[in-house]
Amino acid sequence: MIALHLSSKGFQINTVAIEFPVSLDVLKECLGDDLNIFKRKNNTIFTWSALGIMAYSKGGNIAESITIAIKLDSYEFSPKQPFSGIFHFNNQDILSYYASRKNQHVKLFKGDDSGALVANGISAWFSKEDDSIGAIQVHTYIPYERGAGLPEDKYTMKPLDEDVLVFEDFGFKLSVIEELMYTKGLMKPVFDLYEFADWYKGREIDIDEEGYEPIAEVTQYFKDLPIPKRLASEITDFYQDGGNDIYMNLCPFSGGAVDYWDIETCVDAKQFPNLKKVTLCYATESAYEEFIALGIDAEWL
Repeated sequence: MIALHLSSKGFQINTVAIEFPVSLDVLKECLGDDLNIFKRKNNTIFTWSALGIMAYSKGGNIAESITIAIKLDSYEFSPKQPFSGIFHFNNQDILSYYASRKNQHVKLFKGDDSGALVANGISAWFSKEDDSIGAIQVHTYIPYERGAGLPEDKYTMKPLDEDVLVFEDFGFKLSVIEELMYTKGLMKPVFDLYEFADWYKGREIDIDEEGYEPIAEVTQYFKDLPIPKRLASEITDFYQDGGNDIYMNLCPFSGGAVDYWDIETCVDAKQFPNLKKVTLCYATESAYEEFIALGIDAEWL
């Protein structure tokens, strides 16, 4: 029987210490010669079909990771039998340990909702299928860094060396941002909520948990965002809809039927001499009447 152990002492197959990348010869010593080799375009897969174990190699001679099949897949390289050996984490069954230590799971990448157990620089990541564990991938632990690859100043608010518009009504400002940033592409960077959540260092923003209500840091970003006064002439109309990019980035799971961004007064319209028409779904009745009084063609969505 194959026995796998991951602990503070490292990762072992039976009694052999394994470090990644690991040579195929070492794996054969541990797992035997009864394996199939599948050469693909970008990697080579070694499959010990009867053991329920696979190893992935970029170059064909050393393996960067090992996968333990808990459930069977239909791919040609998949094992024909699930793993039936022992896999312990800190001397406990790894599946039981994982299930009982949810607060100890480590996120390995953006969107990782299953997490990994990590010890001595090795991670065991749990691949889920229909909310149950399908496989466990073992490899060198690479810490996930939020915002990796994004410029440090991507969403840093920079003061503008020019005159800016001043708004009294936040809902009105959001409609202007929708036009200038998302529709006309005149404001940079184009705000992306998921990218912002990765970039933001103040705390971890969990969009899946928080996206049903306005996220405070995102709301504040748009409140503080300076808009050049020279762009005012670009606004000839705006069209409010629950699916507008600005609202989806403020609160992606709101469902649309909310009043967070209602225009309560259209006093800001006086800064936009070319604004002739508005289509409203986030506005009060009094704001609607104000638009009409200013000679702006207003209609409800």
